[in-house]
Amino acid sequence: MSNGHFLHRMAVLTGVAAAALAPAAPAFAEPLWPNGPNVPGVPAIIPAEAPCSPAARACLRLSTNEVWLMDNGRVVYGPTPMSHGMDGYETPTGVFDVDFKRPYHWSTMHHAPMHYAVFFNGDIAFHIGPVQAESHGCIRLTEPGAVAVYHYLNPGDIVEVVA
Repeated sequence: MSNGHFLHRMAVLTGVAAAALAPAAPAFAEPLWPNGPNVPGVPAIIPAEAPCSPAARACLRLSTNEVWLMDNGRVVYGPTPMSHGMDGYETPTGVFDVDFKRPYHWSTMHHAPMHYAVFFNGDIAFHIGPVQAESHGCIRLTEPGAVAVYHYLNPGDIVEVVA
């Protein structure tokens, strides 16, 4: 077999092998939740109903560390992970109004930044923070979650916190 013929056969076999291994088209999954990521090969997760009233614009469930953004009882974002107050600094349950929001707030009490802060119930706020650690009462969110909450909620909106 000549060297040229051998190289031609190898090129053909390599092309056939590459074509057999290449997918016909990229596989896309539905988002894991509304406005969530598409993860190839992972089936869509249908979000559970949020446990709050239709009046809530934000719904927090402390027992599962989840936050939803709501519009007339319909989930528009979430659930997104969160953390809340530790023993002695519990986040209270109840129905609250959003008081004010600031894209950058400095906590003089804890000497720490609170990016995308949305305050409700006085000094309790949603803000970016480690969702793996409990807080002094605030709702810590991932950056995407905090940005979504900040842009969605406005002063006067209802925040419901359930156990």
